[in-house]
Amino acid sequence: MARKKTQGRKKIEMKMIRDENARRITFSKRRSGLFKKASELSTLCGIEIAIIVFSLGGKAFSFGHPSVESVIDRFLNGNQEPPNERFSKHVSSSYRESRLQQLNKQFDKLNQELTVKKKQRKRLEKSLEDSGYKRFEDHIHDLGLSDLKQCIVRMQKLKGKVSQKVKELSGEASSKHSEEVDLSNIEKTEANGSPVPHDWLSL
Repeated sequence: MARKKTQGRKKIEMKMIRDENARRITFSKRRSGLFKKASELSTLCGIEIAIIVFSLGGKAFSFGHPSVESVIDRFLNGNQEPPNERFSKHVSSSYRESRLQQLNKQFDKLNQELTVKKKQRKRLEKSLEDSGYKRFEDHIHDLGLSDLKQCIVRMQKLKGKVSQKVKELSGEASSKHSEEVDLSNIEKTEANGSPVPHDWLSL
């Protein structure tokens, strides 16, 4: 079956459209296309551009990058950057530098705190390992269900004894913060050995 031949897109003759209604529709469509092309041109080439058109009714339509005003000011000033733009860029640059210095100080402070926390963690891990906790942790995979239940009971008893001892030492048994323990104090007891007995599971 032979395909039907089409006439294709007709070339529009470049002359003023006589029908006023058709002229308005064409203006609206072509204006949008013009602004789109201007936007693409400014994006692709990194240029400043400004377009101003007036409709048949005298209404102004404009497109500009970065703005119509800045492009017109630059054109009227002999292709020089307007003073307000230079001042704005200077303020923006100063703010960025100040903000960058502030962020660098915050980063250095956080980095130092992180280093301290890592050292504290290593001391705590060593203290727990010396107390036998690490050996128990390695051995726990070999325990059966009954042994694990007994461990839970013993841990709960140990927790109660530790909590009671903390209350006695702090003298704040009635305070809601009495059970908070500063683990960083563990390092003070390392010289005298671990405060946790090696046979703590048998308590």
